Amino acid sequence: MVLLHVLFEHAVGYALLALKEVEEISLLQPQVEESVLNLGKFHNIVRLVAFCPFASSQVALENANAVSEGVVHEDLRLLLETHLPSKKKKVLLGVGDPKIGAAIQEELGYNCQTGGVIAEILRGVRLHFHNLVKGLTDLSACKAQLGLGHSYSRAKVKFNVNRVDNMIIQSISLLDQLDKDINTFSMRVREWYGYHFPELVKIINDNATYCRLAQFIGNRRELNEDKLEKLEELTMDGAKAKAILDASRSSMGMDISAIDLINIESFSSRVVSLSEYRQSLHTYLRSKMSQVAPSLSALIGEAVGARLIAHAGSLTNLAKYPASTVQILGAEKALFRALKTRGNTPKYGLIFHSTFIGRAAAKNKGRISRYLANKCSIASRIDCFSEVPTSVFGEKLREQVEERLSFYETGEIPRKNLDVMKEAMVQAEEAAAEITRKLEKQEKKRLKKEKKRLAALALASSENSSSTPEECEETSEKPKKKKKQKPQEVPQENGMEDPSISFSKPKKKKSFSKEELMSSDPEETAGSTSIPKKKKSSPKEETVNDPEEAGHRSGSKKKRKFSKEEPVSSGPEEAAGKSSSKKKKKFHKASQED
Repeated sequence: MVLLHVLFEHAVGYALLALKEVEEISLLQPQVEESVLNLGKFHNIVRLVAFCPFASSQVALENANAVSEGVVHEDLRLLLETHLPSKKKKVLLGVGDPKIGAAIQEELGYNCQTGGVIAEILRGVRLHFHNLVKGLTDLSACKAQLGLGHSYSRAKVKFNVNRVDNMIIQSISLLDQLDKDINTFSMRVREWYGYHFPELVKIINDNATYCRLAQFIGNRRELNEDKLEKLEELTMDGAKAKAILDASRSSMGMDISAIDLINIESFSSRVVSLSEYRQSLHTYLRSKMSQVAPSLSALIGEAVGARLIAHAGSLTNLAKYPASTVQILGAEKALFRALKTRGNTPKYGLIFHSTFIGRAAAKNKGRISRYLANKCSIASRIDCFSEVPTSVFGEKLREQVEERLSFYETGEIPRKNLDVMKEAMVQAEEAAAEITRKLEKQEKKRLKKEKKRLAALALASSENSSSTPEECEETSEKPKKKKKQKPQEVPQENGMEDPSISFSKPKKKKSFSKEELMSSDPEETAGSTSIPKKKKSSPKEETVNDPEEAGHRSGSKKKRKFSKEEPVSSGPEEAAGKSSSKKKKKFHKASQED
């Protein structure tokens, strides 16, 4: 009995499954289709024999590329040789891709089958794969598929940001459109301003210069000798500037109003800005062509090379064209008309705009166009498929075309193509090494800047984290300092202490006042005010007041020391208050005895 196994390739690894009831499955396909959707029934048909997970995403990409190209990878070989039976004739292996099936059958000797029941079984395995493998969830399987799909597509496309020919196609199309629009608008300015100053059209031929002059001159009656220097700057010719000045004095144009002049000047400024943008766009196109197709631009020029790429659709399409197609690219209408009428086919298309065909004689135009198309196809292929783009090959091919032109005119034999290409190969290797050196230096500089930036960010974050507790301590210390400074500032300003700001305890004062209210009459309170005056002459109070008076006479240091000692030693008023309270008690006892 033949054992049927199924190989399933997933983003997480290879799975080898064995099928039960092979004869019934091969006969009853509708039942297989129903059992695929039900997990319980599908488990009765299929069991997992082995699962070989990929070690990393790079290994998964290598295996995916091998499967797509029909090559047996070492991981797949190890899985099949380990888990399939040794008797290869009794094994039937079902695979999804016929290419990999043919490779397995050729290298390992296992009989492989595709389509039919195998396709239905693989559909069920794909549906229930996360349930068949332990530890694999539906979410992780989807993530693995998405990551492998992105990396596989990226590896197949080999996308390079610096070599995008789509930007060249858009820029050359915009450049052609701008040329048409600037010509149309300039003709409108010429007709509009020509009513006022018709002689200027005959003197100035350039559209952009005419618009600048119309914007600068305005009313021709205001043009005088003072503006002659500015006219010379705009026209870049002293004779033309003098002719404009003379024509403005004897012009046959009609007078113009101020509002018409404002409109003409605003429109001419728009045309001037468009022409300036056209120049900046041309420099952008040159830079892109030097990156994408340096050999083609060195051979035939940036504008013609960009038009060839745009007409072909991409640089890859242009590289695939034969030289005969490149020769008549852009002259399709003339070609089909000639084929229809059985006339002469065109000799050149877009390459007619190159300088070589214009320099050649009339009898040699077809020959040089054919030769130039041959070199253009070589240059486009070099640009498309070379790893490091250089303009060395384009310069050598241009030299060959120049030699061929001189051969048509003088008969001088040009160099052979083999010798020229050998020289170009040597120079191209040197140029490529220099370019790679520069790229490595730029990468090192970028990495250094990135490291410095990260270090600065880490230092700033650490400073912020360390400065926050210090700020909190400073804020908590500030109010304490203010409280200490308040009593020191008052004595310095007034020269004597204020009793309301003294450090004596207010509770004692309140207690003394309550005793006075409870035990004495208003007459006694009036008498108590006179008692401290008598007590001032007592020697005990003088000893208390002496340091106080000395503190008032001394400097700020002694005042600070005294302010600290104030809570311990009572002030003069408290001392006077205590003595007065003793006198009051004696006086009260004497009054009761009387």
